[in-house]
Amino acid sequence: LQKTLILLQVTLSVVVGKTLMILFPNAMKRYILKMGEKSRMNQNPKFSYENWGPTFFSFKYLLFVLKVKWKRLEDEAYEGHPAPNTPVVTLGGEVRHLLDFMADNRPLILNFGSCT
Repeated sequence: LQKTLILLQVTLSVVVGKTLMILFPNAMKRYILKMGEKSRMNQNPKFSYENWGPTFFSFKYLLFVLKVKWKRLEDEAYEGHPAPNTPVVTLGGEVRHLLDFMADNRPLILNFGSCT
């Protein structure tokens, strides 16, 4: 049921977004650029709007968002239950799973932070 609701929500969002891109291309470009500012996507001078802007609300975009949202459904953690074995990417670019880093009876400690 949750996957069906997510499918409907994302599909509706993509259809509305694509329609607005067709009807109001300049306004949507400004909107997408504003979203790019929040994610710092537009700070790379070699990565212009023309490279990534038109991909918004495409079929590939729809599939990507569905994949991410459906995967997040599996990543819920509940107190007293086993931890989800979420995929992670190492600094070397290798895809591993979180529980691959467990060793013997040592606890696995996750440290989240950011550098600015």
